[in-house]
Amino acid sequence: MKLKGAQILMKVLQEEGVDTIFGYPGGAVIDIYDEFSKTDITHILVRHEQGAVHAADGYARAKGTVGVCLVTSGPGATNTVTGIASAYMDSIPIVVFTGQVPTSLIGNDAFQEVDIVGITRPCTKHNYLVKRTEDLGRIVKEAFHLARSGRPGPVLVDIPKDVSNGVIEYEEPTLKLNSYQPVYEPDIKSLEKLVALIKEAKKPLVLGGGGIILSNAAKEFTEFINKTQIPVTTSLMGLGAFPAPDPLWLGMIGMHGTYRANMTTGECDLMITVGARFDDRVTGKTDQFARQAKIVQIDIDPTSIQKNIPVTLPIVGDCKKTLAHLNNLLDKEDLGDLKAKRAKWFEQIDTWKEKARLSYEQKEDVIKPQYVIEKLYELTKGEAIITTEVGQNQMWAAQYYHLKQPNHFITSGGLGVMGFGLPAAIGAKAACPDQMVVDIAGDGSIQMNIQELATAIQFCLPVKIVLLNNQYLGMVRQWQELFYEKRYACTAMEYAPDFVKLAEAYGAVGLRATKPEEVESVLSEGLSNPGTVIMEFVVSREEGVYPMVPAGAAITEMLLV
Repeated sequence: MKLKGAQILMKVLQEEGVDTIFGYPGGAVIDIYDEFSKTDITHILVRHEQGAVHAADGYARAKGTVGVCLVTSGPGATNTVTGIASAYMDSIPIVVFTGQVPTSLIGNDAFQEVDIVGITRPCTKHNYLVKRTEDLGRIVKEAFHLARSGRPGPVLVDIPKDVSNGVIEYEEPTLKLNSYQPVYEPDIKSLEKLVALIKEAKKPLVLGGGGIILSNAAKEFTEFINKTQIPVTTSLMGLGAFPAPDPLWLGMIGMHGTYRANMTTGECDLMITVGARFDDRVTGKTDQFARQAKIVQIDIDPTSIQKNIPVTLPIVGDCKKTLAHLNNLLDKEDLGDLKAKRAKWFEQIDTWKEKARLSYEQKEDVIKPQYVIEKLYELTKGEAIITTEVGQNQMWAAQYYHLKQPNHFITSGGLGVMGFGLPAAIGAKAACPDQMVVDIAGDGSIQMNIQELATAIQFCLPVKIVLLNNQYLGMVRQWQELFYEKRYACTAMEYAPDFVKLAEAYGAVGLRATKPEEVESVLSEGLSNPGTVIMEFVVSREEGVYPMVPAGAAITEMLLV
């Protein structure tokens, strides 16, 4: 049968199970947009192309699938770059379709022409410029396969207008990816070595990362921890891989990790790392990181192993498959009472816990942001999907909202994109309409993509925004306080919109708390409202995020107050 390129695109998208696309139309993709009325794919019209990519990112993380967005050429394409880079650094599977000028005009500086393939080459897992309509179906299928397989990541497909307009005799496409063969199955002999290390270790530690969640391995990971009775921490991206209420949970590791998690890292004799790449925010000064430990690193991406930290035992493989094999091996072993064997280790960890718990002092005259997060956790029973903006709000969320399950903490970890949280929340709500979705935001970050409130309202995607307003770019201000003698250069944000009125202008609900005694009632009212709500909390202006590891310091060298 004869099909236009735009029809081929829709056909393959449906075959790939795509039910939702986030996008913004324009001339180069108008023929593709014309096909939406002929399909059952839901298109969600964002207000900025960056919002489309973040929404696709949030959708992918919440649903555990590939997120999709579609934008036009030129500025439409370039507006996606920040979102693509964020997805790339966090290994999130999304496919970004961009329009392009006709192939005959490429390279001629035509209206709204940019080399988006060249621009995004450093921040995509792969990208394509489709030169023939005959190649479109195959390339789209390859894009989805690449995005979701191995170490996931964003793939961009640039579609010239004559390709989407072209008419061909359609044939079912065949993938041509013989050179791309990710290693899913681990080496069993390496796993046997790991079992021996576990039995020998007196002070072991497990570090989990985002790879556990991306491979849907939280169940196997939790089973592994329970079998081995090893204390566990995770990176920011790994939050939710292990239930926080469990007594083996140490809290998050890293620059703003808990005292006991960071100190355990410094003293352990065996560190088993699963699906984490040893980001600088996790390790601190690398030559001081876990220097007494034998380090095992499990990751599907061989280029991530030994990249930042030397390891004793590298294991390449999918986290889920690797942990399943490891659990089977452990079932055949006589492990004895491991917790009793490591009693002194747990006593030491308890000492660290008592020395410096996560804490703050909630005074009567000012709202502490940590108190807001704790009350949010209580009222939602830890069941909400949490997205965050970036900065202090992000770290307080990570510290005080105790994640019980995977795919419930959605944040821009590697790139740290301000403005991520609101569109990501919209994407998560589109993916999980029956779930409560809450964006924890700061007054600086929320203004980066505040226009996406219109998207939430138009498409009946009621997200809740917990806005911690300290009238500062808080994280930068904190650094200026600690290291620049309180010279608050360009970080004060006393001039801002009235967020309650702004919410109402968009058709949302706006609520505000200025006193500690108002916090719970505002949260209760906002969370119970069926619509989109901004809950603004005027918080302590110079509150800091602690613990904090200063730049260049070892992870055990923390500022506690």
